[in-house]
Amino acid sequence: MPPFTTRKSSLSMAEKKKSKSTNGGGFGSFATANNTNNKKARSISGKHTGAGTKALASAANTFDRIRKLYGKEGITDVYVRSPKNDESIFWFVGKVVRMLDMNDDKQNVQAEVDNVDNGISAETNDKEIPQQQLLAGTVYPTISEAILSQKRLILEYAKCELRPQNMGLPQYAPHLELWMAPGDSEMDVARNHITLVKIEGSSKDLREGFNVNDVGYNPEIYVGEEKEKGGFRVVRDSEGRPVKPVFDISV
Repeated sequence: MPPFTTRKSSLSMAEKKKSKSTNGGGFGSFATANNTNNKKARSISGKHTGAGTKALASAANTFDRIRKLYGKEGITDVYVRSPKNDESIFWFVGKVVRMLDMNDDKQNVQAEVDNVDNGISAETNDKEIPQQQLLAGTVYPTISEAILSQKRLILEYAKCELRPQNMGLPQYAPHLELWMAPGDSEMDVARNHITLVKIEGSSKDLREGFNVNDVGYNPEIYVGEEKEKGGFRVVRDSEGRPVKPVFDISV
């Protein structure tokens, strides 16, 4: 699949992100692993059809629950790069969300702004959502932990359900990379305002006290012609930087 070469195509794909709804349906090739690390990571095992629906649905339901608490502030957009297929293309594969420490003044202010935008008063939010009681672990997740704890789920979903031809072949799959951008930033990414940041590490790097129930994943879902042609992706260099100038739409 050739990269997007026009501004119009990138922007039109980014605009579609705002109107899509995603859920855990249709993902059917993995099972949640039952091991000692299952409180830290949404790891997967097995290959029988339909086995992965539960794992992905759990991640998506957790995403919805946590997003209602914090709005945009808790969200991070996730991209996958398949350098052995095309080193310049970064595919949007969904969003992660994490529990936030509301004692952090900056996070608290932004969350209150998002709650007002969502029609939730600060008073109601405080009464109905006691933050410490909702934290499953003993530490608040970092952005890296939110992604690394779901790394295998995200990559398996991306290579099996989204772009198997670009990610799933044996020569591609072992080399997949995860990259991130600020939450709900697809339009700014498409306009080359944002440099993507690579996520390094694995679930072994998660801290003691981290619990995967404090993070969620909302997978990208292709509809219509996206199933054949692919969805939103952008061109970046090996450091995640835009290779073309920033541009905006004239009103």
